[in-house]
Amino acid sequence: MRRMLLVLCMSLILTSCKDESKSEAVITTQTETDANTPQLYFQHLKNVSLYKGEIHRIENFPSSYITPRSVDVWLPESYVESKKYNVLYMHDGQMLFDALTTWNKQEWNVDEWASQLMAEGKTQDFIVVAVHNIAKLRWQDLFPQKAFNYIHETTKDSLRDLSGSKDFKLNGDNYLNFIVKELKPKIEATYAVSSAKENTFVMGSSMGGLMSMYAISEYPEVFGGAACLSTHWPGAMPIEHNPYPSAIFQYMEANLPNAGEHRLYFDYGNETLDQHYPQYAPRVNEILKAKGYSETDSKNLFFEGTNHSENAWNQRLDQPLIFLLGK
Repeated sequence: MRRMLLVLCMSLILTSCKDESKSEAVITTQTETDANTPQLYFQHLKNVSLYKGEIHRIENFPSSYITPRSVDVWLPESYVESKKYNVLYMHDGQMLFDALTTWNKQEWNVDEWASQLMAEGKTQDFIVVAVHNIAKLRWQDLFPQKAFNYIHETTKDSLRDLSGSKDFKLNGDNYLNFIVKELKPKIEATYAVSSAKENTFVMGSSMGGLMSMYAISEYPEVFGGAACLSTHWPGAMPIEHNPYPSAIFQYMEANLPNAGEHRLYFDYGNETLDQHYPQYAPRVNEILKAKGYSETDSKNLFFEGTNHSENAWNQRLDQPLIFLLGK
């Protein structure tokens, strides 16, 4: 039984968003690029099932930092060039919009919630930039890399990645370099968006929750808010005497930005992989309090009876969206 649970947990961590699927690109949207960078074209995807709005994609976005992968941009139905939009960067991009193309036939319902909340005047207008993952690299890309430095050297030698290999290379810093130094400038050159910190946000779940915390800690001048759903505090496989959670929290104590100019949202359930998260909630609350956060600029919410899946996250997605982008 224990072995079966470990296999299930590993599957959830690895495939909470599997390899991206291909979709036909048919309409070019913009050609403006920096003279020193390759020509990149966002293509309007026609064969994607959306509630409202449209998806633009660059397949295999070239990068000097990470393995190329697709990047999607969701534009609301009301998008116009004459105004400036907020930008929400999200991880595991292939799981956000269309359940017909995802490995588990689930999705975040991002276009449904975003369209509804903007139409009801509950959030500011925003677009979503969705970075796809590569399943075999997901853990290396999304682990908060500098947190590893808080693990004792003798313990590091005994650690393995999710595949069981001791020869792994963390790449979270380069993943953030890609978003901040390569992707963000392209988005701002292509779409009618604000580049200001107070209009730029990041969100993810599980390992993507860890990376969203890491993003606002490493680049507090870039991101004004972060939403971290079902944050995977165990860091890797839940095991006894796990060194990862303590290291992650020590990193947060040293690097999470102080209250005053940022908004932080965390949440967790208590079923499937989420059953391992409630034990860490008090430590998260302690760190937020020590950093000066209150209920007005931070949340750490518990959702009883919820599991670790896109269907669980899409049931409560309105809460982090309103918290980060509310009027």
